Amino acid sequence: MTGGRGRMPWRPVDGMLLLDKAAGVTSNAALQTVRRLYGAAKAGHTGTLDPLATGLLPVLFGEATKFGGELLDADKTYAAEIALGASTTTGDAEGEVVERRPVTSTRADIDRVLTGLRGDGAQVPPMYSALKRDGRPLYEYARAGKSVERVARPITIHELTLDAAEGDRLAVTVRCSKGTYIRVLAEDIGRALGCGAHLARLRRLAIGRFSVAAAATLEALAGLEAAAREARLLPLEVLVGHLPSVTLGADAARRFAQGAPTACVGVEPGRIRVYGPGSVFLGLGTADSDGRLQPGRLLRSDDAAARTTIAPVPKTL
Repeated sequence: MTGGRGRMPWRPVDGMLLLDKAAGVTSNAALQTVRRLYGAAKAGHTGTLDPLATGLLPVLFGEATKFGGELLDADKTYAAEIALGASTTTGDAEGEVVERRPVTSTRADIDRVLTGLRGDGAQVPPMYSALKRDGRPLYEYARAGKSVERVARPITIHELTLDAAEGDRLAVTVRCSKGTYIRVLAEDIGRALGCGAHLARLRRLAIGRFSVAAAATLEALAGLEAAAREARLLPLEVLVGHLPSVTLGADAARRFAQGAPTACVGVEPGRIRVYGPGSVFLGLGTADSDGRLQPGRLLRSDDAAARTTIAPVPKTL
């Protein structure tokens, strides 16, 4: 398999890259550019960002794609600019304005609304989203002028901070659970203030413990020498670095890597990172209360990543 005329063949790459996506680029386009830069045979991303949005987009290569669910389930942090007084078809600046209302809210009004939106709640996914219905993304229905029924999903707004309020613009920082749409939150704020609103700008600052401060832009990556670009890759086990770990002996490690349960004493029940001799990362397992370790997500037994000592997981990223 080749990457196109004049290109070297795709190669196996395992690890994660923290990408700082620019505005005006789809998440998939950014992914494909990164994949070509690394010549990676397999790559994916977690947590789609709309073209309007910028910020942290983790790109997973090879075996790291097996652990992408860890990021999908993690809390996200955003910096958002909300335009009051105008509602749009899409809930953000890419849509057409459908209604304008005067903005008469005071700072006290805004504080009251933000306070009411913090905590547990429910949110109906927007029609302009990548969620699928009958195999088609919702945005395809929306572009065809159709609306389909959507079920409200539970979300949690852990933090919602007003950073600035000037004229008809609000700057807020949001830390929220998975499945939260910030443009819907912007619409909720405008509705509660009685003036309507839409999302003007959005930047993702963090996913779990991973920060955009450690990310690289496409331009920066393209300007690096190959060795420096490789150095930007994080070992795939950073995705599960928040889990406790256990190291198995040679025989137990072999059985575990082959998908067989094995004895595992002295660890708390729950999900766990599993290593073999030489600090070789084997994958994830689940320890039960009977001292057994059940295999879960495993690395390929013939994969180089499963035969190489992995660097310690960084505490901050």
